[in-house]
Amino acid sequence: MSHIKVNETLTREEFKQTFDNHFESVRNYVYYRSGDKELASDVAQDTFMRYWEKMSDQVNGTGNVKGLLFKIAGDIFISDYRKKKVAMKYPALINMEEFSHSPEEQLTYKEMLIAYENALANLPEKQRVVFLLNRMDGLKYHEIAMNLGLSVKAVEKRMKNALAFLRQAIIN
Repeated sequence: MSHIKVNETLTREEFKQTFDNHFESVRNYVYYRSGDKELASDVAQDTFMRYWEKMSDQVNGTGNVKGLLFKIAGDIFISDYRKKKVAMKYPALINMEEFSHSPEEQLTYKEMLIAYENALANLPEKQRVVFLLNRMDGLKYHEIAMNLGLSVKAVEKRMKNALAFLRQAIIN
């Protein structure tokens, strides 16, 4: 059923039959690759749009429609993935003040920021150093341990205590 003769114009009925026969398998193919149902449905729809555009003028190739649809779907999926990957590399810098937050949200944010800064100032020095080296400088526990001459377990314990202290101080 998925074989269409070469040089035959694709009719609406043939397209509808191809769509009905293969949409679910194309969507599943993309879903298995992405794990995202919405993305899979979008790519499957785009695949059939592109198939219609390519085939409405003239059907070409070997007649393996399913293989062609999977190829188109794979190309669209990879293209979309690459675009998202590039977009994630260069996020737009957003100034929080440009958003129109309600006065209540702004006040809550400022209160939390003050509570965080106070808690950080009251954090015992050994814990504060480990916390800031990890969170601000991005050092891993073993790097902090080497820099401070501590064991990794000591760094883990200080970080655990720092997080518990900060959490308690900010919540109250």
